[in-house]
Amino acid sequence: MSILCKLVAVILVLALDHEVYTETVIGGRKAAPHSRPYMVFVESNHGNGTTKYCGGFLLSEDFVMTAAHCQAKFYIVQLGLHDVNQYNDGRQRIRVEQAFPHKHYNETFKLNDVMILKLKSRAKFNSNVQPIALADWDDKSLPKSCSVSGWGRTKWKEGVMSDYLMEVNVTLINSKWCDQNLYCSEGKTGPGTGDSGGPLVCEDEKAFGVVSTCYRNPNGCLLCKFTKIQNHKNWITSTIKKALMSDAHV
Repeated sequence: MSILCKLVAVILVLALDHEVYTETVIGGRKAAPHSRPYMVFVESNHGNGTTKYCGGFLLSEDFVMTAAHCQAKFYIVQLGLHDVNQYNDGRQRIRVEQAFPHKHYNETFKLNDVMILKLKSRAKFNSNVQPIALADWDDKSLPKSCSVSGWGRTKWKEGVMSDYLMEVNVTLINSKWCDQNLYCSEGKTGPGTGDSGGPLVCEDEKAFGVVSTCYRNPNGCLLCKFTKIQNHKNWITSTIKKALMSDAHV
């Protein structure tokens, strides 16, 4: 990584209140169809005619995880999706019954940027729809062989989402500017706008993090942040338990 890239990354991290979201999956490639059956396409409706899109991933028949900054009034998730425009692919389109953003989510700094969505009807597992296991990583070293995927924008400064699921490798770094509840990556590749909420998948094909934000300078240097799942395991478990107990009392 060039000195210029590192310097710009440091400046951007220190100026978190002026976040710039990357608009392109730099270095991305088209994923093999349905090679990531846990991926979820999240449609967020804000109730004013505006619909935004995020990524997400399937935890179980009832729950999806995404980023807290993807909050909206109404949600619809699509499972088993590869080509957005291929409607006869057997995809499952399910409404969200209830959203659980992390109670300590900080919008300014994107801390605790994680949210659980409870589905109105259960997902039906098949070869194209499967949950992903969450990592239980207690090693002080960083996980290796990490990647992210999503349907985010593929052209710089063009507001076009990808028709196909894209994927890209990322390299995690140790950095004093990266909060202990985060993983950070640095390089020429990374997720883009519309990929927020997707999983950071590393060793053993487990979800280690949730895509949060990226910063980019004109030279193409990226510093990306991922909410660390391991540090939120207790919150995830208790949130799902409360949601299921609530159902049991209905």
